[in-house]
Amino acid sequence: MSTQFQLSRNAFQQLVLIDADGAEYVDVRPVRAFPIQSPDEGISLVRENGEELAWVDKLADLPATLRVLISEELEGREFMPVIATITSVTSFATPCTWQVETDRGSTAFVLKGDEDIRRVGKDSLLISDNHGIHFLIRDMYALDKHSRKILDRFL
Repeated sequence: MSTQFQLSRNAFQQLVLIDADGAEYVDVRPVRAFPIQSPDEGISLVRENGEELAWVDKLADLPATLRVLISEELEGREFMPVIATITSVTSFATPCTWQVETDRGSTAFVLKGDEDIRRVGKDSLLISDNHGIHFLIRDMYALDKHSRKILDRFL
């Protein structure tokens, strides 16, 4: 079976897709269509804006190198603690360390830059730490006043 795209990682550890026409797309993200019923079937490779670039019917049908890259990216993205409270930040300039309460307990992480805070829909935010772990804020407007005040300094 011939794959219609190539995948690699760039120096920033982002997935880079090169399609059959040679067009290059940086920061491609795999998304499972059926994460519970069929986690290894129906995987879309999308751009940040949600535009689909490639479709994988079955992960097992891909060459090992592509399968590993997609699996690693999915594993990294699927560990996603949900932030309930932002306790403190060391500075309002980046990089800085955030102390947060999540659905998995208390933790601290380093925010490298403001660009590591991304809007997901109207009310949600996805925050990437310096290790590539993603933290989710489901509804930024539902955060307590202290957390919201801290967050507003970065948005």
